[in-house]
Amino acid sequence: MDEKRKLTNEVGAPVADNEHSITAGSRGPVVMHDVWLQEKMAHFNREVIPERRMHAKGWGAYGSLTVTGDISKYTRAKVLQPGKKTDLFIRFSTVAGERGAADAERDIRGVACKFYTEEGNWDLVGNNTPTFFIRDVHNFSDLNRAVKRDPRTGVRSAQNNWDFWTLLPEAFHQITIVMSDRGIPASFRHMHFFGEHTFAFYNEKNERVWCKFHFHTQQGIRNLTDEEAEKLCGQDRESHGKDLFEAIERGDCPRWTMYVQIMTEEQAKNHYENPFDITKIWRHREFPLIEVGVLELNRNPENYFAEVEQSAFAPAHVVPGIGFSPDKFLQGRLFAYGDAQRYRLGINHNQIPVNRAKCEVNDYHRDGAMRVDGNYGAAPAYTPNSADVWSPQPEVTEPPLDLEGAMYRFDPKDDPTDDNFRAGGNLYRLMTEDKRKLLIENTARNIAPVTHNVKYRHAVHCFLADGEYGERITKAMELDFAKVKELAKLDNAGLIEATRNP
Repeated sequence: MDEKRKLTNEVGAPVADNEHSITAGSRGPVVMHDVWLQEKMAHFNREVIPERRMHAKGWGAYGSLTVTGDISKYTRAKVLQPGKKTDLFIRFSTVAGERGAADAERDIRGVACKFYTEEGNWDLVGNNTPTFFIRDVHNFSDLNRAVKRDPRTGVRSAQNNWDFWTLLPEAFHQITIVMSDRGIPASFRHMHFFGEHTFAFYNEKNERVWCKFHFHTQQGIRNLTDEEAEKLCGQDRESHGKDLFEAIERGDCPRWTMYVQIMTEEQAKNHYENPFDITKIWRHREFPLIEVGVLELNRNPENYFAEVEQSAFAPAHVVPGIGFSPDKFLQGRLFAYGDAQRYRLGINHNQIPVNRAKCEVNDYHRDGAMRVDGNYGAAPAYTPNSADVWSPQPEVTEPPLDLEGAMYRFDPKDDPTDDNFRAGGNLYRLMTEDKRKLLIENTARNIAPVTHNVKYRHAVHCFLADGEYGERITKAMELDFAKVKELAKLDNAGLIEATRNP
């Protein structure tokens, strides 16, 4: 028998028997002497690591990004230079559901990309929508709790979900997307995805511009109706993951075209709304898409747990030439994601092969559970040091960012330029009649169990975005349109007060 196929214990010693416990006599109790049984059961008890609080259900694949365009005038990042090809790992996920949730549920889809660049790992964390429900990281944990299980009943609550969404008018654009035909993609292969946040580019001259990342599917957009999704969920809860795996296995490698939008610092200062607000978008006709390259997925993981479940992403991981913006939600994510991985996987999670950089790493981090790389041996563990070990690289310093204004808890709704309904209204007006009909029907079904006060709140938001949108959703929810129009005259605080009670 092949030596490599013989069973050993956790440190490589041979195991004589893996099916029968050592007992005191043929009918007696198991003895402590059976140390292999103890090891086997102890490991089993610890095999389930904490699942992600959001994006718990996910699937992954390897591939590459090939740069075919030229955006070198905007960024010095080597990964984005003309002709460059970079290996990557990508993880697709649903957001609200647990690990046992069905893939084809109405939900946004998370998309996290890890680019193994020669300058270190670049993690781009986004979704299949160009916007999001919230813009302040203070609402992040609350969004999670609103869409997860109710603490009293233990089941999902449409009431909690819609109450939270409609109390934050900035969520309206994202609600319209999620309730549209694109709320349930047919597969991961048949959807666009986005970096969502505004990021920074800086070039060799240390000149900064702002950017947004877009990835458009080359397979074409395909979506499911509620009826199709309901049937599919009953037949196959892993439909998206299976589709992705089987497509790659048969050589039908999915591709996306990568684009960026660019805004200068001067344009940002004079923009008619906050360009760093993730609940807003940059209109394409004002900031056209610039083609960058092609992202292709072409290899499946060999082990789901090792490579997909243990994959870890943090938007704080950028490379020279890519930086951050004053986006308040991004600022919170810079801490939250890495901290979640330190809790979920441990302090040395970046040494797990799927997370490990392909270039040399010298970070002064020492010790901690599961340190497996030699711990830098006898090299100095402090800086500065006289050995001139691992000195900083000031040549990659980002350009300074001018800031102004008082330090305060600002509410964007107090900004007269803040319009939470422009983008949702524009999206509705872009829809063909069949898509509008689906949007109204999907919303009415989803919000049906919710109390009337919350329904009126959403109807008002729809009316403020577009008169026809408001009238049709009001009729679909069987509400009083005259009341909707009266409520629409109130400011946000007044609307919340008027719709506080069921």
